[in-house]
Amino acid sequence: MRKIGPFLLALFLCACGRDDGCDDYRQAMRNFVVRISETARAETADFIVVPQNGIELVTLDGTADGVPATPYLAAIDGHGQEDLFYGYDRDNHPTPASETDHLLGFLRRAHAQGNSVLVTDYCSDSQQVASARTRCDAEGFVSFAAPARNLDQIPSSAPYHENSDDITRLAEARNFLYLINPEKFATKAEFVNAVCATNYDLIVMDLFFNDGTAFTTEEVERMRTKANGGRRLVVCYLSIGEAEDYRYYWQTSWKRHRPKWLDKENPDWKGNYKVHYWDPEWQEIICGSGDSYLNRILGAGFDGVYLDIIDAFEYYE
Repeated sequence: MRKIGPFLLALFLCACGRDDGCDDYRQAMRNFVVRISETARAETADFIVVPQNGIELVTLDGTADGVPATPYLAAIDGHGQEDLFYGYDRDNHPTPASETDHLLGFLRRAHAQGNSVLVTDYCSDSQQVASARTRCDAEGFVSFAAPARNLDQIPSSAPYHENSDDITRLAEARNFLYLINPEKFATKAEFVNAVCATNYDLIVMDLFFNDGTAFTTEEVERMRTKANGGRRLVVCYLSIGEAEDYRYYWQTSWKRHRPKWLDKENPDWKGNYKVHYWDPEWQEIICGSGDSYLNRILGAGFDGVYLDIIDAFEYYE
């Protein structure tokens, strides 16, 4: 059985001292991410951990020039950021400059600490795509221009900065594909073949296909080879700030008799429910011993996790 490190346990008890609430929502999310990292790396030392959004967590006071959240930064390898340059209000529209500047302050801080930054802009116009890529290059970030918000498409153009190098660390990736919705693929084999036909350095995908079956270790291993023969990383998407009613862990009784940690449904994403992510019962589902989500990801042989709804602290604040 995996155990929480003593440092993490102390932080966890400090941040969440009550059964029905939390004293510090930001620290509680940091602690959760650190727990996931510690648990995974106890089994796979070089397991990659990338939180998406919630970049304000990289400093303790929530300002870009504040004291760095050192344990949190040490627990992650990079940071995913949506809508940095395009898509914040609407797809194919520039993100307001004030928001871009705010995010850049924190992203630059994280990057200076040695963490990779993976940017997903929601745009398909060729000029916008080129602009997003150029601006990411100037910052040393990795760019992906997503043609659709539901992340169900492989762009028709070749990957930006396409190469045949073997990618063994996140810092080596020069491009990535964000493809977590496989609904446009009729079979798992079709999905696997489509990914194998690309030359992306990093794939972010879901553990499950449309029918609820998990991708196998053999399928994940196949997708590690680029079409040009180079090796790449395959990372699994994992939402930790919301519960999803289409996941294997969901119990139908929860809608009538909700666990204490299950909160309101997200009005923008049907079937997704806010959770008290600091609650031990929820964390056991995500990264505990036995049949946890993280254990399934590790068992399938993924190289890491791409953690979503990190910014759930904003909802509770």
